[in-house]
Amino acid sequence: MNRRILAGCLLLVAGTIKNHAHAQAKSQWVYQGDNAKLNYKTLPQGDRIMDFSYAGYMGGGVTLPSPEVKITLDAMNGDNADAIQSAIEKVSKMPLVNGFRGTVLLNKGTYDCSKPISINASGVVLRGSGADDKGTIINMTGNPHVCLTVKNRPVVKNIGKAVSVADAYVPAGTNTFTLSSTSGLSVGDTISITKPVAPDWVAFMGMDQLTRDGKKQTWMTGEISAERVITAIAGNKVTVDVPFNDNYDAKYLGAGSVSVSKISTTGMLSQIGFEHMRIVSPDQTGTIDEKHHSGVNLSGMVDGWVKDIDIYNTVNSFGITGSRITVLRVNIIHNLATTGAAKPADFNGSGAQLLYDHCTITGNNVFFFATGAKVNGPIVMLNCTFKGNGWIQPHQRWATGLLIDNCQVPDGGIDFMNRGAMGSGHGWAIGWAVAWNCKAKSYLNQQPPGAANWVIGSSGEQQKRDVPFIKGSGMVPEGIYDSYRKPVTPQSLYLSQLKERKGEQAVKNVGY
Repeated sequence: MNRRILAGCLLLVAGTIKNHAHAQAKSQWVYQGDNAKLNYKTLPQGDRIMDFSYAGYMGGGVTLPSPEVKITLDAMNGDNADAIQSAIEKVSKMPLVNGFRGTVLLNKGTYDCSKPISINASGVVLRGSGADDKGTIINMTGNPHVCLTVKNRPVVKNIGKAVSVADAYVPAGTNTFTLSSTSGLSVGDTISITKPVAPDWVAFMGMDQLTRDGKKQTWMTGEISAERVITAIAGNKVTVDVPFNDNYDAKYLGAGSVSVSKISTTGMLSQIGFEHMRIVSPDQTGTIDEKHHSGVNLSGMVDGWVKDIDIYNTVNSFGITGSRITVLRVNIIHNLATTGAAKPADFNGSGAQLLYDHCTITGNNVFFFATGAKVNGPIVMLNCTFKGNGWIQPHQRWATGLLIDNCQVPDGGIDFMNRGAMGSGHGWAIGWAVAWNCKAKSYLNQQPPGAANWVIGSSGEQQKRDVPFIKGSGMVPEGIYDSYRKPVTPQSLYLSQLKERKGEQAVKNVGY
């Protein structure tokens, strides 16, 4: 054998060994089959890991836009808040062209601001000229306030008569179900699916036993609603755009108690962005009950983004109750930790179809990510790194549909848990959550009755605990661990689901 052939054989062997050394395992719950399509294992009643790819701007897979600059500002001495707000209001009165009015550009410099900067119209963007120390810096002054905000209250109305879901069981992860009647419904209609917080379901979840300091704690009351758009109707069978992130079980909710109503929404804001700047607050400590400067708060909006923003020293730094929003390369840095047992949440994701991509946090005594009550996903954290003594911990009263994808929490934990009477009855905080190919110091993965949580392809200490403040409750049953400490293919669940649903270009559109 000549030297060239021998060298080629050695390279082939070396490459095979290298590839084998880096070969990943395969999850039994989501894996690529022989046809290169994603296959899903189901629980006995048909529940499965949902398709999370609908998270993000415009429902995922859409490039973030860059609207034309209409007004440019320079930093001036003194308070800049009114000047920035005035420029935003001027752009807000301009006509919409292809969904946008325009951008207010802040040149490089330091802009002292003593009050919130708000966008109150669709199609408006506030853009800085860089998030580094020589870029655009918004220096928060004056009394504690939020720096950047969209604060809006759209009006949602039911149209027509509510109809009941005819299926005895609708599994999580599906996007089809049967109604008692589809009269008056059409493809393209937006509907609200309403699940009652029935006493039998609360008891089944073990949430009727919450007490603290001898006082009964109430987990939830009322209803849990999810909005979807009808994409197909065949007889009484309806298909919707986004899969369900929870199940509907008549055994505990009551036959015919889950209802569907056609809805209309007026006053919703859309196509709003904040980008390329730095927010700086004075160093802050103290407890979360004290007033603090915070960074960004978005409510009453759909199809927006926040990207390339560094946030220093704010508390409860970033909150969202809107939907179809991408948060890209937002970095939160704390010089000081808050004090006390109750901790602030740096990222509060209490909306739907939210994507946090390549975000970082450095700080101690914080919840890196938390959710509010009755939150309906999908919500995705992708390639995020959080350093310090803190946790990714969905926080209260049954949020559903969360994916933590390729995230790192080297000094803290990822918790899918029953919080019991913590926070006056947070109880089961999360169901149908997945940690996929993550690395954390620890995991607390617990299994809710009638639901599931998964830790797949991830590494870190596996913890077990009882229900907080309930003596003698015993260890809560563990959630599902699959391929523990062995990364799985595909590398990213979100990106693989996005590619399968919308094609390779959609993955490129979001920067991969």
